[in-house]
Amino acid sequence: MWSTAAFALPGLANAFGFDELSERARRLAQQPHRASASTLPGELQALSYDQYRDIRFKPERALWRGEGLPFEVMFFHLGKQQTEPVLINEITAQGVRHVGFDRDNFDYGKNRLSPQTWGDVGFAGFRVHFPLKQGNYKDELIVFLGASYFRALGAGQHYGLSARGLAIDTVGGEREEFPRFKEFWIRKPERGAASLTVYALLDSPRAAGAWQFEVKPGEQTLVEVRSRLYLRDGVATLGLAPLTSMYMFGENQPHPEDFRPEVHDSDGLMVATRGGEWLWRPLVNPRRPLTTSFSMQGLQGYGLMQRDRSFGSYEDTEARYEKRPSTWIEPVGDWGPGRVELVQLPTPDETNDNIVAYWVPERLPAAGQPLELRYRMRWQGDAQQRPPGGWVTQTRSGRGFQQLAKNEHQFIVDFTGPKLADLPLRAELQAMVTSGPNGRITERNVYRNEANNSWRMAVRVQQLSTAEPVELRGYLQHGNDILTETWSNIIPPQ
Repeated sequence: MWSTAAFALPGLANAFGFDELSERARRLAQQPHRASASTLPGELQALSYDQYRDIRFKPERALWRGEGLPFEVMFFHLGKQQTEPVLINEITAQGVRHVGFDRDNFDYGKNRLSPQTWGDVGFAGFRVHFPLKQGNYKDELIVFLGASYFRALGAGQHYGLSARGLAIDTVGGEREEFPRFKEFWIRKPERGAASLTVYALLDSPRAAGAWQFEVKPGEQTLVEVRSRLYLRDGVATLGLAPLTSMYMFGENQPHPEDFRPEVHDSDGLMVATRGGEWLWRPLVNPRRPLTTSFSMQGLQGYGLMQRDRSFGSYEDTEARYEKRPSTWIEPVGDWGPGRVELVQLPTPDETNDNIVAYWVPERLPAAGQPLELRYRMRWQGDAQQRPPGGWVTQTRSGRGFQQLAKNEHQFIVDFTGPKLADLPLRAELQAMVTSGPNGRITERNVYRNEANNSWRMAVRVQQLSTAEPVELRGYLQHGNDILTETWSNIIPPQ
């Protein structure tokens, strides 16, 4: 069924772990980068989109099928845009084994191909299955496919945003570099195991590194990540623990021609500093590329979140955007000073990932010196990370009955949370709103929304120069007590 052979690297015959992989990455970084030579058969390169989708892995041929293990692994075929093969290995008590390509593991549908002539072409990537719901059916749990991209699911979630191992020069350099996981090692689990360990070797023209993923499935799937990175050459922007998502339109930016109220995989960036401040930045689909950042002395966590979990907010019976996960990243240890950077790109439709967020350390290691990073990723559904006191539930923009002045903008921001719910019925709150130098606050107000017992902040601001952005910050306060996270919004240049 499976083509396997002993993996012959010295020292790896009987044991394999993060330190062994890290040593291999260190040696790789000392050598000039060598681009992988494409050996993909021409007939696979020529496949159309529909033809490539017609190639399917046979579930009955999954790795570990029939062994009574909680996890199974299935593989993606090369073809179309997936042209660079990855090597995949299995770690067992007997040692490390290479998992070879076998054409009998795939159903080629209506395609007329000649896989018997290809040899061991490798795989495009793989996916792990686990019974997230009750019963014996094993759901998709996590996928590694393309460059260093991966995405995971908790129970009842649908695939949405993705993560990456590393981002290089997303902004600030001559062009973005996409490091790739070129080889994987999957540790065979024991019966009844509650987690699965995956190792990956990353390589790119300017970096090499070792990655370890401990995948723990559940209502919110937890992925514990450990990485050790070695730079070959200088970079302008090193993006650590990057997340990638899609935002087309939403309550703060409605679409005049689409019947759906909102279309997005994530609706905001949430950031928590080690100093105790919580920030919420609603996402936008800008007219031109828009990059903003949040500098801090230490990071408590950050994530691209899908807070709106109501089907009525999307009305999409196929995409089910209300089931897309939020991903919260929690550093293990002190990452030191740096910034969370948010890149938002214009997109004409929902097929493009146009949102990127990542951590940028203040200092980079010298070439050849290791940069080690550990963090937890929580793929969350309805129960997700929240600030302790209060948080934004929606941001809307536009006029009401009253006309707006020239270059004036109005925002309606709703807050909820335990601190707000505990307030006396006639409590008096203050809307603490400030703007950057290119904005002038013309009105601010806050009042209880009797319809759902939330609190509503209304803000008007004049953009002094339409060629420059306006940064806005606002939160709710009761006496000297700050009740909510900080709503951080930007009015881009017009």
